[in-house]
Amino acid sequence: MTKRILVVDDEPDLKELILQKFRHQVRDGVFSFQFARDGVEALDALKADDGISLVVTDINMPRMDGLTLLQKLQEGEEKPSTIIVSAYGDMANIRTAMNRGAFDFVTKPIDFQDLETTIGKTLRHFSLLREARERQAAAERAYSSLSRYFSPNLAQQLANDTAAINLAGQRRDITTLFTDIASFTLLVETLEPSVLGPLLNEYLTGMTDIVFVHDGTVAKIVGDALHVLFGAPGEQPDHASRAVRCALALDAYAESFRDQYRRKGIAFGVTRIGAHAGPAIVGNFGGARFFDYTAYGDTINVAARLEEANKQLGTRICVSAMLAAKVDDFKGRPVGDLVLRGKTKALRAFEPLLDEQYNSSATASYLEAFDKLEKGDPGAMAAFAAHVGKQPDDQLASFHLKRLLNGQTGSRIVMD
Repeated sequence: MTKRILVVDDEPDLKELILQKFRHQVRDGVFSFQFARDGVEALDALKADDGISLVVTDINMPRMDGLTLLQKLQEGEEKPSTIIVSAYGDMANIRTAMNRGAFDFVTKPIDFQDLETTIGKTLRHFSLLREARERQAAAERAYSSLSRYFSPNLAQQLANDTAAINLAGQRRDITTLFTDIASFTLLVETLEPSVLGPLLNEYLTGMTDIVFVHDGTVAKIVGDALHVLFGAPGEQPDHASRAVRCALALDAYAESFRDQYRRKGIAFGVTRIGAHAGPAIVGNFGGARFFDYTAYGDTINVAARLEEANKQLGTRICVSAMLAAKVDDFKGRPVGDLVLRGKTKALRAFEPLLDEQYNSSATASYLEAFDKLEKGDPGAMAAFAAHVGKQPDDQLASFHLKRLLNGQTGSRIVMD
């Protein structure tokens, strides 16, 4: 690619000398030269042609000298690389020029071999500088785009080294999590847009902030629902543990948010959460014009079905046994062996609990009743009845009691 050089000097013979000395480079397309007699003409030339790579300018010229030209160049958005040409006796001016942004200088009378070397060195330096700036700009654009999906730490990692993590489709073990707000459609139909918009934005901001704190990836936001990934795109050996901690934090935030708006007279629904761990295909999908970073596979479908199962079970969080098994010291109570919609094989599910909940007498009472249920013990009904009598707000226990009262037994539950 031809490097275009603007020479600014009022000596009448300099143009012919330069074109003669650099004739081979001009012929071969390495350099092309433009000429201006002072700073005023130079600024006009630069304004008319933004493809100039280098300015070689004298200091002492009529109308506008080289030092003033340098100052004007530094004030503009585009700052072309500059070489100063001046006499040895003018070192004070040369020092001023270097302080104003000149990269190098050559002395008069001009040694054209030295000028060629200085031009080459200057162009190489600014080429490397331009590449560094372009990489930085690309990283900033990447960070801006990636921060839509990923936690700030992960987005920064991806932006700084996009080759480190492959965003193309790949099969890997992940944990995936879905959230959804109960009766949200009714809320949409009853609230004014001026109320609904800020409310939903506040809720989603709080939810996504929690996901990012746990280094999760927001694969999709559809209306009020979140689809979250752990273990992709970056490697997270503890993706299952992160997902459980995140689910509990999301539940706490959603309940607090619901409480806040209930006091304002707005019936904000329960947030239901489902999570499952297993293999999935993750990557950028959608074609050339539009794409999303997302995941496909049965693992995703099961997590979505577990989120739906909460409605029937009366729970707010439901995770699979496969996920629980990957979490060191998992704390939770068994929900049952669920035959999810579209499935024929039962899947054991759990409701994760905080330490204080798990260690409570209420959980011990539930576990005792569930153990009888699982074993087919006729005393299961009395055990659940006694538990619900003490814990009337335990909807999962009430669900099991209703099943027993309706003549159902065991822990296998076919979801509607």
